Amino acid sequence: MSRWKVLPAELDPRVRQLVVRLRRLKDHSGLSIRQLAARTGYSAKSWERYLGARSLPPVEAVEALARTCGEDPTRLLALREVAAEGWTATPERAPAAGPLSSPGPAPRSPERRALRIALVAGSVTLVLAVSSAVLVTIRIMNDDNSGSPTTTTRSTAPLAAPTAASPYPCRVQRIDGRWYAGNSRTQQENLAVGNAGPDVAEAQCLLRRTGISPGGIDGIFGPLTEHAVKEFQKRSGLVVDGMVGPHTWKALRG
Repeated sequence: MSRWKVLPAELDPRVRQLVVRLRRLKDHSGLSIRQLAARTGYSAKSWERYLGARSLPPVEAVEALARTCGEDPTRLLALREVAAEGWTATPERAPAAGPLSSPGPAPRSPERRALRIALVAGSVTLVLAVSSAVLVTIRIMNDDNSGSPTTTTRSTAPLAAPTAASPYPCRVQRIDGRWYAGNSRTQQENLAVGNAGPDVAEAQCLLRRTGISPGGIDGIFGPLTEHAVKEFQKRSGLVVDGMVGPHTWKALRG
C-alpha cells in the first residue's frame, strides 16, 4: 500500500474526492507508478501530479486508469466532471502531462462535452433509481417475513424514525454482533463529501447511535456528516480523513 502525502487542507472537497478515489484504485491494482505509466500511456511524472492533486487529470487519463484497474469508468468520469468545477488552479498548467508517445488530446468541442455530461448525469440518475428500488424491495421482504421465526440474536437501539425532513429510517438493531440501521448492509462502500443515497443514511444513523450528530438523516454526505465522521474516527483511533471506508464501517458496525 502506498504511503501517500497528505492532501492540502485547502483543497476543494470535490477535487479531494476524485484524487482519493484514484489513489485507492492505484493501490488496489498493486501497480507502481512506473507500471501504471506503462499501462496507461501517461508518464510517471504526470501520474505523480494527478495523484498529488497538483494537476487535474484529463478525461482520457481517467478512462485509461479505469480500464487498467478493471473499473467501470462511468463513476470516475462523473467525479472528474464534478472535480473540474472545483479546480481553482490554472487550467492545463502542465502541458507535458499527456501520453508518452503523442501530444496532448485536442480540446473537446462544446457539443461533445455537453453529450458526455448528459450521459454521465443519466448514468448517475439510473444508479440512484435502481438503488432506491432495491431498498424498497428489501423493506417489503422484511415486512413479509416479520412474523417468521429466526435464530438470529437482535437488539435494538431507540433512535429516530423517518420524518418528512428525514426520508430514511434509523431502525438500529444488532444482528449477529453488528449494528444495522435498515438502510444498507454494506461494509465496504467508500463514502466522502458529495456522495448521496442509502449508504450515506446508514452511516449517519450509526454515527448518531454513537452519540455523534451528523445533522439530519438525509442521505447526503455534507460538511456536518464529514465533521461527525472525523470525530468518530478520532474517538476510535482511526485515520482521521473524514471519509467512510472499510475500517470506519467496521468500527461503526461494532
